[in-house]
Amino acid sequence: MPIPFLNRELSWLEFNQRVLFQAQREDIPLLERVKFLAITASNLDEFFQVRIGGLTLMQRSGRHNADAAGLTPALQLDALRKRILLFVEEQYNLLHGKLLPLLAQQEIRFIDPTKIDEAQQSSLRATFDYKILPLLTPLSYDPETDSPPLLPALTPIVICRIKDPESEQKRFAFIPLPDSLGRRIPLAQQSNTFIFVEDLVATFASALFPGETVDSTSVFRLTRNGDITLEDDQSYDLADDMADVLTARRYSHTVRIEVPISCPRDLIAVIRSATGTGKEETYTIPRGPVGLSSLMDLAFLPEFDRLRDEDWPAQDSPDIILGESIFDSISSRDILLHHPYQSFEPVLRLIEEAATDPNVLVIKQVLYRTARKSRIIDALIRAAQNGKQVTVLIELKARFDEARNLMRADELQNAGVNIVYGVKGLKTHAKICMVVRREKDSLRRYVHLGTGNYNEATAKLYTDISLLTCHPDYGQDASLFFNAVTGRSKLLRFRRLVPAPTQMKRTLLEQIATTAERAKLGETASILAKVNSLQDPEIIAALYKASQAGVMIQLNVRGVCCLKPGDKRYSKNIRVVSIIDRYLEHARIFAFQHGSETDVFIASADWMSRNLDRRIELMIPIESAPLKRRLIALLKQCFADTSNAHVILPNGTSQRILPAKGSRAQRAQLHFHREAKRHAKAREHERSLTFEPHTPPQSGQ
Repeated sequence: MPIPFLNRELSWLEFNQRVLFQAQREDIPLLERVKFLAITASNLDEFFQVRIGGLTLMQRSGRHNADAAGLTPALQLDALRKRILLFVEEQYNLLHGKLLPLLAQQEIRFIDPTKIDEAQQSSLRATFDYKILPLLTPLSYDPETDSPPLLPALTPIVICRIKDPESEQKRFAFIPLPDSLGRRIPLAQQSNTFIFVEDLVATFASALFPGETVDSTSVFRLTRNGDITLEDDQSYDLADDMADVLTARRYSHTVRIEVPISCPRDLIAVIRSATGTGKEETYTIPRGPVGLSSLMDLAFLPEFDRLRDEDWPAQDSPDIILGESIFDSISSRDILLHHPYQSFEPVLRLIEEAATDPNVLVIKQVLYRTARKSRIIDALIRAAQNGKQVTVLIELKARFDEARNLMRADELQNAGVNIVYGVKGLKTHAKICMVVRREKDSLRRYVHLGTGNYNEATAKLYTDISLLTCHPDYGQDASLFFNAVTGRSKLLRFRRLVPAPTQMKRTLLEQIATTAERAKLGETASILAKVNSLQDPEIIAALYKASQAGVMIQLNVRGVCCLKPGDKRYSKNIRVVSIIDRYLEHARIFAFQHGSETDVFIASADWMSRNLDRRIELMIPIESAPLKRRLIALLKQCFADTSNAHVILPNGTSQRILPAKGSRAQRAQLHFHREAKRHAKAREHERSLTFEPHTPPQSGQ
């Protein structure tokens, strides 16, 4: 009998539903609700590009293999379509039934293009003529004689039915709207009153067709398959081949068209003809606008702070001494940072100081995703220019960041940085940086290991863990790791670090099995784990066995969870919760208690087959007792959340966890913010009472 397994794609949609729940909550500031709604739409865009795109390719190739939940690609696509249609209806009901009326009450309005008065008409026409019209390029299309035009994805497109007043002949044209226009056009002299750009273009579309009449318009948006990846085993020039992949995505087949329910049938037929789609790819929306992800910038309107969450500035770590070299701070102790509650600045400082420190000889780093304006890239370039030996493995196969990574790689290479374009056949997803520094008569290695990317922008939005250490074992392992990924040596067992794909899954299965054995002996045995996704069948089977042995298992899974909780036979001792709050939960933390011992790890990898079997990842054991206690307390706080946590039910849906009657709601992210603030303040007070003399530097430093 197969073990119970929830479908991965349907589980992901339930995660997005949890995000939508946040947008529906009336106790959350209004613009935060708008932001959560925009996030659900952005998430859904990527889901169509990758997951629906991949399933469509499988179906078209005639593959009928069922997934672990027993669903073929065709059955999955059918189930997903039904679920998505319900979800989209819920999105638009929220927007038009709740959010837009509430925004209007706060003097943030969107005008109906059918209700424009004469003064507004004149003002908008001037805006259109001078700021929009010169940027538009209409594309004529005759379904019977013309080849389909290349229409841009993920941007609104206005379709027009045009009539010649003399011959009465009709024709059709598309007007793609450039991203540079934005989505909302402000009305002159009416603060915070807007019209959607597609409505403005549709209103004055006749200006593009002089001598003809535009007798009908609508708007639509298409999504193309983004599941086009590079089989790099046979690649001769990876950068050149990746550029080809990016081009191929622009021409890939359409997996979704979004059209308003009011769109005339003949226009829908033309859209389908031009995009090569049918009923299965058509998703009607109750009303505009198409592409709700564009509402994100609305959430950041100036002068509306009262409608947003209060600011939670990142706090300084009490282990980092201001004015002291970052190398001195790390030399005195291992430093654990909890982002974004604690600042990402020490990680940036490590690389920036290394770039200019005359005693630093070598910097090696893996880059997966970086910020648009990256201080890390700037520091690595500066380091190479200062004569350091700098080696960067930059992963060109980081989906949807390939173009940026290609550009960054060129910048680094031009500055003299040694560049490695990932590893053949695998993605490199590990988060590691090593700095080799000459101190006295020896070399010391400083290492950063983390759960998140080297991206100072997302470090303010994602919860992650950083470990800064100069422990010799971690330094030795870091050297072996970089030798393996840049020099083709074997990725063998290290002293401390646990790499994937060679060791991590085996170690996790051993840890889970050990807790099961201890539970059978009547000893205390538990598992606390925090991951973004849980899908790997072997890990799930091992967790089921541990549960059956009596191990108490608590899993904090933000997104996909294919394990079925609440099954009396397999998972009666497993509880799965998911937290959706102001920050994206991104840290991976595992604690395995077997008897009197607890092994604690942080990792770059989720418990998914792709991470454990097909990526280069790192799992880091935490040896320091205080740091272990801190991470265990962090995990327990996540499971105590009764404000923004949901419990995952046996059918994969979610139910919000509420505080017990008479109890105060516990909010994990607020707790971590206050904790970081309290520790920073206590350390600041301690320093104010301490006098520290200036001493001359030691020779050789």
